[in-house]
Amino acid sequence: MKKILVINGPNLNLLGKREKGIYGEMTLEFINRKMEEEAKKFNFSLTFFQSNSEGEIIDKIQEGENFDGIIINPGGYSHTSIAILDAIKSINTPVIEVHLSNIFSREDFRQKLLTAKGAKGVISGLGYIVYLAALYSLNLILNEGD
Repeated sequence: MKKILVINGPNLNLLGKREKGIYGEMTLEFINRKMEEEAKKFNFSLTFFQSNSEGEIIDKIQEGENFDGIIINPGGYSHTSIAILDAIKSINTPVIEVHLSNIFSREDFRQKLLTAKGAKGVISGLGYIVYLAALYSLNLILNEGD
């Protein structure tokens, strides 16, 4: 069984309450349940982590060597955090970055993703489906040699 770490950054704990016109009515718990259902298809074990603190997110990324893959939504830190980028680049675990909204249709500052420079890929704009697409992507990445 492959172990996947799912990291959610600041304000994602407010999904379902926050800016429903952009993020919809789904909660983070809903997304986690959908991911658990999908992960069974790939024999993935998921560990979920959410924090509003940049340092805690960095600490969790550094634990990434204990996982086969990471899915991360750094939230607003995507646009500002060189420290999170450095943490992602410091591990050998494949990282898929996800964003619920289409960042390229939003404010200019949201269109620059510092953290994505360390990720294997980025999936954006499909709502909670980005997390499921990241599971599919990791399955393909982790089984390339099979």
